[in-house]
Amino acid sequence: QVQLVESGGGLVQAGGSLRLSCAASGITFTSYAMGWFRQAPGKEREFVAAISWSGGTTSYADSVKGRFTISRDNAKNTVYLQMNSLKPEDTAVYYCTAGWTVGGTEKQYHYWGQGTQVTVSS
Repeated sequence: QVQLVESGGGLVQAGGSLRLSCAASGITFTSYAMGWFRQAPGKEREFVAAISWSGGTTSYADSVKGRFTISRDNAKNTVYLQMNSLKPEDTAVYYCTAGWTVGGTEKQYHYWGQGTQVTVSS
């Protein structure tokens, strides 16, 4: 059974930082690219960042470039999202996902976590 379990969300003031983690089980972790998407209230889910199986390729949404960093530890079957200089518009539920290739569309990903809430206060 595939499980992607996110953690690390919470409430933070604007300008602050959070690090999200996603622990994967039930898959051969090194066979998958990993990604983060987010969904704000009343909005569609959107791409945030993705990383290849080796970590050698990363991709970011323009809205988070320079502020967020995606990384992975294949020994721990875990992917991370370091979020710095957070803004109120970053408030959303953040979802971890696994797929075959690095990409910015939902259809490229096969497995999804349940999400973790990130709230940024102004």
